[in-house]
Formats: sequence, structure tokens, C-alpha cells
Amino acid sequence: MRTVFVTGTGGAGRTTVATALALAGARRRERVLLLTTEPADALAGTGVAAGAGVPVRAGADVPVPAGRDVLASPGSDVPVLAEDDAGVPGLTVVRVDSDADFRREFLTFQDRADAALDLLGAVPLEDGELTELPGSEQFALLRALKTATEGDHDLVVVDLPPVRQAIALLALPEQLRRYLRRLLPVERQAARSLRPVLAQLAGVPMPAQWLYETAARWDAELALVQALVESPDTSVRLVAEPGSAAAGRALRTARLGFGLHGPALDMVIANRILPTGSAEPFLAALSGRQQSAIKEWREEFGGIPVQEVPHAGHDPQEPADLDELIDEPTGRTCDPVPGKGWTVEDRRADDGVLVWRLPLPGAVKEQLQLVRRDDELFVTVGPFRRILPLPSVLRRCTVTGAGLREGELKVRFLPDPGLWPKGR
Repeated sequence: MRTVFVTGTGGAGRTTVATALALAGARRRERVLLLTTEPADALAGTGVAAGAGVPVRAGADVPVPAGRDVLASPGSDVPVLAEDDAGVPGLTVVRVDSDADFRREFLTFQDRADAALDLLGAVPLEDGELTELPGSEQFALLRALKTATEGDHDLVVVDLPPVRQAIALLALPEQLRRYLRRLLPVERQAARSLRPVLAQLAGVPMPAQWLYETAARWDAELALVQALVESPDTSVRLVAEPGSAAAGRALRTARLGFGLHGPALDMVIANRILPTGSAEPFLAALSGRQQSAIKEWREEFGGIPVQEVPHAGHDPQEPADLDELIDEPTGRTCDPVPGKGWTVEDRRADDGVLVWRLPLPGAVKEQLQLVRRDDELFVTVGPFRRILPLPSVLRRCTVTGAGLREGELKVRFLPDPGLWPKGR
């Protein structure tokens, strides 16, 4: 299964581009799933709506792909579609309903914690009085991604929020798994038989088994999403409308963030490009600014292709309006997959050190900060931070220095004689 995340600057038309990518895959007879958090009226502006022949499902559970002669799951509101019934065979659109997902997850957790809540004298909340909290949209989309990994799809296109929110979202599984390991260590479950004794010694009740079971379930689900994000079959496409300095800054920020957190960038899509050679001075000047920006992007981003998408002159009204918008649904990976190219180079014979090489395209020295703490390296690049576990061979070493050159960070480690195995 291939996964393409689509993000970009606000108002650049990323939802329309994501829809066009999904339609292009379906036209190639692939089984395609399009995930989006956009409301139904926004989807109608992309040419994809139930009235246009494409089934749109509201909810976090991934439905049966359109065109498959199978029954929907129990309780699902997805219609059973034969191939002739769908305007675009093989394409399914899922609009993630974060409000319904929040209520369902909250009530499930409340039921599991019923005994603890009774002990505290708490009054349970009912479905009708729950309102969606900030951040629930991200968790709903993560759960939809987890379900998508279990589906029978050739291509999954994910319409992400704008760049900064998209990077934070894709970094979330790894961060949450680290929090779970620190707050509820797996090895603590081995002391289950000792909990009554420990509770008497500490004077406070020990965590119940259901809490560990819930944490283990969360960790397993997050691991599936993290594996999807880090997969070599996953890439990101950035959508921007050239012509403004803000768009260029947003793309540079995106390259920096995805270079640290992943996935790899495979294409920049310059959207709504005006035709050149217009006799109207205003349109000619705007077109000139767009072409200058595109030239600058191609020079700055090196091997990452920049695809121009012409301005259609109107909002798409049906899938046919997007047929010629994007004709290549997968692209190619140009930057190394973050984490996969982070290698340890043995220079002990020449310099007496080991070098951890971390490709960080777009990084500059003034915005880089490194902190070693125990077996982790805290890497801050501009507005982004990632906590990296050290490879096992480097945990017995001390940091002696680091350097950044041509988009690659090299951290030097000196083996600690007191910890390094003798004779190696």
C-alpha cells in the first residue's frame, strides 16, 4: 500500500489537489482511499460529493472501498456499491468526523474507568453533554490512519491540515509512545502480584491492570501509524500558490520539519498557475511573479520536482473537472527517508571516533541545537524538536562535537573506555 500525504500553505487548494491525486489513482484502476477532515461543503467545492457519483462517508472508520462486491460492516452507513453504481469505480472518500470520534472514545474510556470514578465520587458524563475539545481532530485522523493500514487499498491519499499542523500530527505517534513508556513502563506490569504490598508501603493505590492494558492498546495502535509514517512507501506532497514571500517561507519550513520528522518529500505542487504572455498588465505581472517563484523553488529544492498545475478559472463541479489536473499519483522519493539514512560511520581507525550522520535538508547552523541526555539526543531545528534514541553502539560513548554542512548533521562520539568492551 502506498500512502501520499498532501499538505501545504493555507488556501492553496490542497484539498482539491488531494482529490485530484486520488481520482488519478482510481482512473488507473487502483483501489484508492481518500481521507480528509474537511467538512462536506468544502468537499463539494472540489468536485467530490455524493451527488457527483463518489460515496462520501462521515466517520473515522474506513468503509468498504467503492466498486467491491461485498457487504458493509454491521452498523455501517456505507451503501453497498457495485462497480457500475459508482461514478468513479475504486475510489472511496472518508470524511473524518472528529466530534463523533471524540464522544465515542471518551465514553469508552469512561466506561473502562468506571470503578476508579466511583471511588472518587465522580458523576459520569452523558453523550448529549459532551462537546469536542481542541486537538480531537488530530487524534481522530490518527485513528482513521490506523484503520486504513488494515484496509485493502492500493493507494491512500490523506488530506492533511496546513504545514505546521501536519508536521505536528505526523510526529505525534512517536511522541505519545515515548510518553507512555515513561509514565507506564511495561516492566511495571511484572509486579502485578506485589501491588497490594506496594500499595500499603506507598500509602496510595497502585494503577489498575486495565490502565496498563489501555496503554498497551494505545501503544500498539500508535505503532501502526508510526510504521505507516516511516514506511518507504509513504511520501509527502506540498501544495503552494507561488508569487508571495509567505509561500516560499512556508515551503522552507515544511522541508525542514519533514526532514526532521518525516515522511520524505517527493514533490512540490505549484498550484493555480496563470498563463504567460497575457496582454493585461496586472495578469502579466502576477504571472511573472509566479514564474520567478517557481524558478527559485527549483533551484532551492534541488532534486525535488516542482509540478505546475494551471489555474482552471473556476471551482471544480464534478470529478471530470479534475481528470487533467494531476496525472501522476505517486511521484518519486527524492530525499532520503528520515531515520533510514541516519547511519553510524566508524572512524575509530583514523580519528578515534564514531560519527552519527543525520541528513537535515534545509537546516542552518543558527537554528540548530543539540542536547545529549542519557541515551537520547534532543535535536532542535528552527521551530521543530525531535528526541532521538541513540543507536546502541553510541550509548557507550561521549559526544565530542558536531558539525552541519550541506544539509547533513554529523555528531561525533568518542568511545568511553570504562564502558567500551575490551578488545573491540
